[in-house]
Amino acid sequence: MRHEIIPTLRYVDAPRAIDFLSAAFGFERHAIYLDEHDPRIVQHAQLTWRDRMVMISSVADTDYARAARMKTVAEAGGATMGLYLVVDDVDAHAGRARAAGAEILEGPNDKDYGGRGYSARDPEGNVWSFGSYDPWA
Repeated sequence: MRHEIIPTLRYVDAPRAIDFLSAAFGFERHAIYLDEHDPRIVQHAQLTWRDRMVMISSVADTDYARAARMKTVAEAGGATMGLYLVVDDVDAHAGRARAAGAEILEGPNDKDYGGRGYSARDPEGNVWSFGSYDPWA
């Protein structure tokens, strides 16, 4: 059994987000569970990046979401966290993201702590960073 943190992101337009994350950042669809009454609502989706996963769902007014006071980036007034993934070719990855419509916030550039990286914002405001620096190495 793997023990890792798997981020879960909520999107107003989750199907569009899945398409974007695949085209811009290279995520692959592992599993997508749509609402049986409305296929525009993603109950739960699993996207993989190499051996990592991120989960996606549509924004929904549920007891859990209310109790947790979950907010989208827009509702929070800006991103409250960022996600970082290690890539082999930072410049090529940034080019792919830019071509798919990602807003490039920084870079690609060399980092003081080592490696090269860039940051981008997805269409709903989540911030993603990609770099060659591997904190596990």
